Amino acid sequence: MNRLFSYTIAVLILLSIAFSTMFVVDQRRFAIVFALGEVKQVIKEPGLHFKLPPPFQNVIFLDKRILTLDTPDADRFITAEKKNVLIDSFVKYQIVDPRLFFISFGGDERRANDRMAQTIKAALNEEITKRTVREVISGERGNVMDAIKRKVADEAKEIGVGIVDVRLKRVDYVEQINQSVYDRMKAERTRVANELRSTGAAESEKIRADADRQRTVILAEAYREAEQVRGDGDAKSTRIYGQAFGQNPEFYRFYRSLDAYKASFKSRSDVMVLDPSSEFFKYFKSSGANAPTAPAKK
Repeated sequence: MNRLFSYTIAVLILLSIAFSTMFVVDQRRFAIVFALGEVKQVIKEPGLHFKLPPPFQNVIFLDKRILTLDTPDADRFITAEKKNVLIDSFVKYQIVDPRLFFISFGGDERRANDRMAQTIKAALNEEITKRTVREVISGERGNVMDAIKRKVADEAKEIGVGIVDVRLKRVDYVEQINQSVYDRMKAERTRVANELRSTGAAESEKIRADADRQRTVILAEAYREAEQVRGDGDAKSTRIYGQAFGQNPEFYRFYRSLDAYKASFKSRSDVMVLDPSSEFFKYFKSSGANAPTAPAKK
């Protein structure tokens, strides 16, 4: 019985030792086998692997996926204009050299994040101090991110990290200069509005002047054509009168006298004081036989 118990204990110990020599590497991780702080093997391929039992060899795992370092609070920086801005950023990075990463930080990702945060802050400070507020916010924001990425990437290589991307999430003014910035923006918009308004007024006057000029030209052309038509009509009327008068001058003098009589004695109350021998009563004195006759129709 004691022998069976001893065999059982021995088997369990052997199984425990056998299991301690086996480990599984996930496809999302690196495995580093080390002994007494010295790296013995770096395993990048997933699957079942073997090592010596502790304390001869131990294994730690490092994430091979893309990691994010996101600052919880915005940092304050000073621009080339000596103005304070608040910048909130994040970095995407990946462990590309597990051996160097382990040697640098002992496999502690928190220490690596602290080192990366300091590096990014130094790169941001160096770039922001070269540029104005306008350039940082809109004009050269892409250039700022590219420059920071290059600088951080150079330092990250020394600790076994590859930088995937650097982004500025938010760039804002500190509270003290918000009002001055708002006033400047308001003044700029007011200037643009006044410029557009003056341009519109100038265009309006130009259009109105052009319309008045066209109106004057049209009226002048119409008046010229009307006078020309009237002159043609008067000339034609005069010509017709002249032709008719030339056929029988005496008859037309008589006809015109009748029109004058009709106009003079239009009302019963009209009174005229004239000499009976006046030329006006010439045809009153003429007898019926001597009265002029109408011209014959052709």
